[in-house]
Amino acid sequence: MDPEMEIATDEKALRINLDPTKYGTFAEIGAGQEVARRFFRVGGAAGTVAKTMSAYDMTFSDAIYGPADRYVSRARLQRMLDHEYNLLVERLDRNFGAEKTFFVFADTVAARSFKERNESHGWLGAQFQSHPREQPSQIIIHARLLDDANVEQQEALGVIGVNLLHGAFYDAQPEKLISSLHENLPPGRIAVDMIKFSGPRFQSVDNRLMSLQLISQGLTNAVMFKADGETVQPAEVFYKKAILVERGSFRPVTYATNDMLDGARRVFLTQCDCSPEDLVVLMEMTLENLLAGGQIDHADFLARVDILGALGRTVLISKFAEYYRLAGYLFRYTNKSIGLVMGVPSLIEIFNEKYYTNLEGGILEALGRMFKGGLKLYVYPTIDEATGKIVSATQIKVAPNLRSLFRYLIDNQCVQEITDYHPEYLRIHPPEVLAKLQSGDSNWERMVPPEVVHIIKKRQFFGYRRPIAA
Repeated sequence: MDPEMEIATDEKALRINLDPTKYGTFAEIGAGQEVARRFFRVGGAAGTVAKTMSAYDMTFSDAIYGPADRYVSRARLQRMLDHEYNLLVERLDRNFGAEKTFFVFADTVAARSFKERNESHGWLGAQFQSHPREQPSQIIIHARLLDDANVEQQEALGVIGVNLLHGAFYDAQPEKLISSLHENLPPGRIAVDMIKFSGPRFQSVDNRLMSLQLISQGLTNAVMFKADGETVQPAEVFYKKAILVERGSFRPVTYATNDMLDGARRVFLTQCDCSPEDLVVLMEMTLENLLAGGQIDHADFLARVDILGALGRTVLISKFAEYYRLAGYLFRYTNKSIGLVMGVPSLIEIFNEKYYTNLEGGILEALGRMFKGGLKLYVYPTIDEATGKIVSATQIKVAPNLRSLFRYLIDNQCVQEITDYHPEYLRIHPPEVLAKLQSGDSNWERMVPPEVVHIIKKRQFFGYRRPIAA
């Protein structure tokens, strides 16, 4: 590591050690006591560290924290934080509770194994008081360790752990804390794809906006949250699941949006040999789609995800402008079937070679990456406005030099037509719906599901304008 970065990390640890109000426990499992080591090394830890521990053996770990299906998991981290915090208060509150703010830092990590090239990742968290005898607040994150060598992963873990604890104590704004997580770490060493703030200090924090900060500040390429707004780490949702993804702006969701997804889902379930319970349906928006004038409109973003939440949808926000990059991301988490849902215009865009000039193999490389795991495209038809005829996936025109490639994908059933649909919905276009609801034309309500109409009108989303009385 750069010596200046090393010094900067040590300065953060020393600041905490020299703060007479901070006192707590470090509990670390899976990659050594890398965070605690930082605090001991810089000196002054006797006034800060009440206890450190590592229960590496599963029998010992289970005896302390209870049994777990997965040891590197959010559930295991939460048990560690709760158990150690309760012990702190139980044993030390009488002597130090009036003058100290107690904290627990915990992590459970799977670093690079000497035996195999496993997925290197971990859960880290801090549970802490802002004032003596106050109820604790909490921050948890999920991090992917991207270094190839075990020792480098341990080093990176120590740095981000110090950053997290320092930010919890001294960064008043969650956005600033997020930006500090990768301080003193060169790009490409660690990714943070999930964060959650809770407790009295963070009562006004919307964790969906914090997830968005992870992407916009460059800590990850994608984040997820469920219909109820709960932020989740992808592996929690995708584990042993088939995946169906519809990309869009969802501004707003229309009957056509749902018809496309429903038609694709019916075909997908007949082909993927999985039950509805084993299928994860995602609505995906790209960061580029959220940008307006170079900046993200947070109110507009929350309006879209609130509507998707009302429909019971899980939401993925990503930086994957190209579909092959989205496919590569999904392949990381499951070996089950994956389907991408789109309209004919999006399929035409996939066969535009201008999007692949950054790849040595051009469009051939891009499509090879996209379809390598048996992924399929489920394509909703469109209407040719000039002729009024319906155009299906197999009828699109591609460049002459790509016709054989396109035919190969059709013949191998990589591209599937959605044939079970409502023809009347093909003339519903979100930009037109948006224009009508903003102009006071009530005809937009016939193009949108009733629950979406209700929430748009009730909460005045997307610049909604009431119809002018006659």
